Amino acid sequence: MEKILVLDFGGQYDQLIARRVREQRVFAEIKPYNKISLYEIKNAAYKGIIFTGGPNSVYDDSSPRFDKGILNAGIPVLGICYGHQLLAFLAGAKVSPALDGSEYGKTQVRFYGSPLFDGLPETAACWMSHTDRIEQLPDGLEITASTDKCCCAAFCDRRRRLYGVQFHPEVTHTEYGAQILANFLFGVCGCSGDWRMEDFIESSVEKYRASLSGKRVLLALSGGVDSSAAALLLHRAIGENLVCVFVDHGLLRKNEGDYAERTFKKELGLNLIRVNAGERFLSKLRGVTDPEKKRRIIGAEFIRVFEKEAKKLGKIDVLAQGTIYPDIVESGKGDSAVIKSHHNVGGLPETMAFEEIVEPLRELFKDEVRQVGERLGLPRRLAMRQPFPGPGLAVRIAGEITEERLRMVREADAIFREEIKNADLDAPPDQYFAALTDTKSVGVMGDKRTYGYIIALRAVTTDDFMTAEWTRLPFDLLERAGSRITNEVAGVSRVVYDITGKPPATVEFE
Repeated sequence: MEKILVLDFGGQYDQLIARRVREQRVFAEIKPYNKISLYEIKNAAYKGIIFTGGPNSVYDDSSPRFDKGILNAGIPVLGICYGHQLLAFLAGAKVSPALDGSEYGKTQVRFYGSPLFDGLPETAACWMSHTDRIEQLPDGLEITASTDKCCCAAFCDRRRRLYGVQFHPEVTHTEYGAQILANFLFGVCGCSGDWRMEDFIESSVEKYRASLSGKRVLLALSGGVDSSAAALLLHRAIGENLVCVFVDHGLLRKNEGDYAERTFKKELGLNLIRVNAGERFLSKLRGVTDPEKKRRIIGAEFIRVFEKEAKKLGKIDVLAQGTIYPDIVESGKGDSAVIKSHHNVGGLPETMAFEEIVEPLRELFKDEVRQVGERLGLPRRLAMRQPFPGPGLAVRIAGEITEERLRMVREADAIFREEIKNADLDAPPDQYFAALTDTKSVGVMGDKRTYGYIIALRAVTTDDFMTAEWTRLPFDLLERAGSRITNEVAGVSRVVYDITGKPPATVEFE
């Protein structure tokens, strides 16, 4: 199987780059820059290498570097953002701060002759995000693109097949980004594009059938698409040795627990155990207001509940989770910055009774997980379900978690979801929910003054959940939802609609 190596230098978009490569039906795998050697790269038969972005400056002695021998290894290399600067720096270029202004956001880029830009117009809008730039290139490297502020927005060394772009072709904001990557994959690297999602499923089943042979596995099943797809994949690999545990932590949406039990136990025939642990979780969360502490508490309690159930079942060797890549990158694994700890990543306790943790989907994005789920037999209504965070409504309540506040957000959320369903939108949001703010507001009902909480409604449109746009819902839909919530949910006096994208916000409130 032909492969592309995505060499990660600490950027937030490493998996997005790999995903864009896989969309071209070429397999991509990610390796941290300091976890693979030049010798290993040469012996792995990679068709090409992509250097990712990163937060550092290449001229700092402590910045991530790589073996200079990569320049003459005979393997095509594409550097993106920091990777663009690093590749040039290794070749002898001068890189320095952009004193006359950094670039961020959509920027007009002028393209010159390069195999990377075959079939592109002379100019296009590309997504920039940099404070350093290449000031001078050594002999052998030629400038192939520029902007008003950046004299070297791209370069190439045709003989050694080295290419760099200061902008991010992997993000949807870059016009012709997919074409640029395709030109590298097929025009420069000579890939054939014969990889399929079925290949991932087959190789994963084979992998876990071998590695988990003779072991019993407890899967943390939340009822969402991620853990559902993971359950079906592992069930195909190890059959009855998989036990699914669904923990109702008291932080679920309205009627969610009953729905999950009915669907996975009766409809899909999984070996499912439901644990009602609401009182346990709520007692641990009492008085806690810090969102990161909430996530850590919930993550730790999940593990303790699973350990307790494992003891009842006899020897359980492995804990399996439906972790996907946005969970990993937002929790700050590797050199990436922590955005928020996910209960199944950054929230895990240091000591656990399980010998190992298995996360079969940790390299996939949400849309890829949906594909895996459907190919494994997950009903479409489940495969296309909107995400629901593991910590549940705890991250949709700002401040302390109480039964009363849970009631308010649970009822408001059910009304909002019902109104969106009834609207039968041509393009429904990819995720939508109600959140309870920690702010109260004066209101009036009849002739009386009220003083209740503010509910925030959120709906986003996205294809990967790494970036998202707020959804332009019809005003009459929002009016109906707002009116019902203020009239039907006691304790709520005002409803607002969140019009913030990601970035700068995250999809969830906490």
